[in-house]
Amino acid sequence: MVVAKPIGGHLASRAVPALRASFRHLSDVYLLAQGGYAPVGGFLNAREVKSVCETLHLTTGEPWSMPVVYPIDDDARSRLGSADQVVLLDESGPAAKLQVEDVFRIDKGMYADHIFRTRDESHPGVAWLLEAGDYSVAGTVEVIGDWQVSVPGSLPISPRDVSIRIAEKGWGTVVGFQTRNPIHRAHEFCTKVALESVDGLVIHPLLGETKAGDIPAEVRLACYDVLLRNYYQADRAILAGFPAWMRYAGPREAVFHAQVRKNYGFSHFIVGRDHAGVGNFYGPYDAQRIFDGFEPGELGIEPVFFDHAHFCRACGGMAFTKTCPHSREHHVHLTGTAVRRMLRNGMAPPSEFTRPEVANILVEAARTGT
Repeated sequence: MVVAKPIGGHLASRAVPALRASFRHLSDVYLLAQGGYAPVGGFLNAREVKSVCETLHLTTGEPWSMPVVYPIDDDARSRLGSADQVVLLDESGPAAKLQVEDVFRIDKGMYADHIFRTRDESHPGVAWLLEAGDYSVAGTVEVIGDWQVSVPGSLPISPRDVSIRIAEKGWGTVVGFQTRNPIHRAHEFCTKVALESVDGLVIHPLLGETKAGDIPAEVRLACYDVLLRNYYQADRAILAGFPAWMRYAGPREAVFHAQVRKNYGFSHFIVGRDHAGVGNFYGPYDAQRIFDGFEPGELGIEPVFFDHAHFCRACGGMAFTKTCPHSREHHVHLTGTAVRRMLRNGMAPPSEFTRPEVANILVEAARTGT
């Protein structure tokens, strides 16, 4: 498919049907239009979805791990009729045009089995899939005017803008770190170890929708900002936004996250323990093992794998399982549940777990309910 490009102007005809688009729809529209999903340039048809699900490749043979679909319900399908174009609306008005190549029924069983490895409705990705419309619109997209998807903060979010920032820094090799949570000491440790072998680091948090209970994006952004200002070299690390939504597809999403970051100009991408996982649906290192199924260099970006990192009181610092000889009684390890309980009680997590500046932001956010 040809990568979609933005166009100017407004709607040429009132006869063109319009559909109200969700954030998830619009996020994919934006990243498609900006070339973020290359080699995919539009919402996939049934044949491509089947190929991606079963082979982790497009029918052209190019690697791709996540179906890019535009689910619609029966009512939307009826309103679409036989139109070859549809206008997509955000909360303010027209956002993009979708050139309709096909409308097909989504094989949700196949999708769930291959992408999420489960049909369990407690899995947030499966829950989304079951609630989404039964049909999908295939076709390329064109954004209208200078429209862009709305996400918190004022960070650069397009592949082009982030690539420009990287070029301005003069970095030849860049490692990216995906996160949907505040960065704690183990994450910081991994990013700095990875930074030792490249020119620069991009902290690239996901700013789209996550599951209920996750820390709001505005709070996370404040945590990233204070951490970068105090604990990273300014000429070696930057913060940018990733305007995507979380699919919780574990291994499949790890490959997807890596390939998209190639389009942002990254040469390396960190894949840690249980990347994009949820609950106990995936093994702790399944998201790393999946990369073994691709030929060397096939993805165009180099994954950087890390084992579990922790603070060891006996070692007196951060360590990995491979490097620390001490038993778990010496390790500082807090579950997400334990951290949330501490924050609700006005207690800051220990400095061995997170930086004091970050802890203060989290405590204050919990106190005010932001």
